[in-house]
Amino acid sequence: MTSPTSRIDEPEIYTEQRPWGGFERFTWNEQSTVKIIHVAPGQRLSLQRHRHRDELWVALDPGAVFEVAGERIEPEVGRRVMIRAGQTHRMSSSGPAVRVLEIAFGHFDEDDIERLEDSYGRV
Repeated sequence: MTSPTSRIDEPEIYTEQRPWGGFERFTWNEQSTVKIIHVAPGQRLSLQRHRHRDELWVALDPGAVFEVAGERIEPEVGRRVMIRAGQTHRMSSSGPAVRVLEIAFGHFDEDDIERLEDSYGRV
C-alpha cells in the first residue's frame, strides 16, 4: 500500500544551512497552530477527522503509531505525515510514552473534532 506521504503533499518546508548547523521552517507568516502531543504508554487518541484544518505530524519519539485514512504507519523519529481536512486519523503509542509535534494549518478549533471511535466514551 502507498504511504500517505507519497499521495499527499506536505507544505513546503524551507531548509537553510548555517555555519553552526541549520534549520527547517515549517510555516512562514501563515495561520497555524503548533502543539506537542504527549501520548501515555499504550494509549491512543480517538479516531477522528476535521473539516477546517490540515495537520502535519512529526514523530519525536520511537513507538509512535499513526493511523491515516485506514493505513497504519509506525514512523521513525523525524518522519512527517500530512493529514488533510476530512481524512480519518489517530495517533497512539505502541508501548512507551511518545511525543508528536503537530502543526495545524487553517482555522483551529477543538470543537471541529468529529470523533468516530474512542476508547474513553467520547463518541
